[in-house]
Amino acid sequence: MESLLLRKARWAAALCAVALPLSASAWELAGTKTIFLHSQDGQAIPIGSVTFRPEGGRTAFVIALDHARFKDFFLSMKEFKCLEGPEVMCHVPYPHRNPATVTAGDLAWLEHALLFLHKSPGEFSAKLWNGLYYRMEISGEGINGTAQAVDLNLIGAPPADSTIPPYPPAERSDIDPASRWLGRLTIR
Repeated sequence: MESLLLRKARWAAALCAVALPLSASAWELAGTKTIFLHSQDGQAIPIGSVTFRPEGGRTAFVIALDHARFKDFFLSMKEFKCLEGPEVMCHVPYPHRNPATVTAGDLAWLEHALLFLHKSPGEFSAKLWNGLYYRMEISGEGINGTAQAVDLNLIGAPPADSTIPPYPPAERSDIDPASRWLGRLTIR
């Protein structure tokens, strides 16, 4: 009869054999990843990359948009980099100093770095109240972002405290992601 100690050792080895592949496959905030916007018809449009670099308890990030994918629009006396489709989606870079860091449980500054505004192709001005904020969460495959509505006029003036992101949940409104041409964002 097998000893209790030997059975426990085999049980522990079996658990480790299962757990190690799972932990090795977990998605990490490290290295360079591709940013995609997803259209209503299922297209994944790569728009650039984000590079993550661990720094102590947080992870620094740098975004590099692929400007060849964007078209220049001059709206409301300002140049925007935009994507054209059933609607026009323009990237709105966060204009103030910020830490540009994240943690697995706090992606707010990455969300603020990927703000957009939307407009119809026939409109000639930027309506900053038509802002899109992608609320992000980490999954086993990467980061998934769901569009929420924000008023981008809120970031027109510098915040009193540049370490606090200006779009907490109370400043965002849930929308049906299918109501926007590019209602989802992923980072892989």
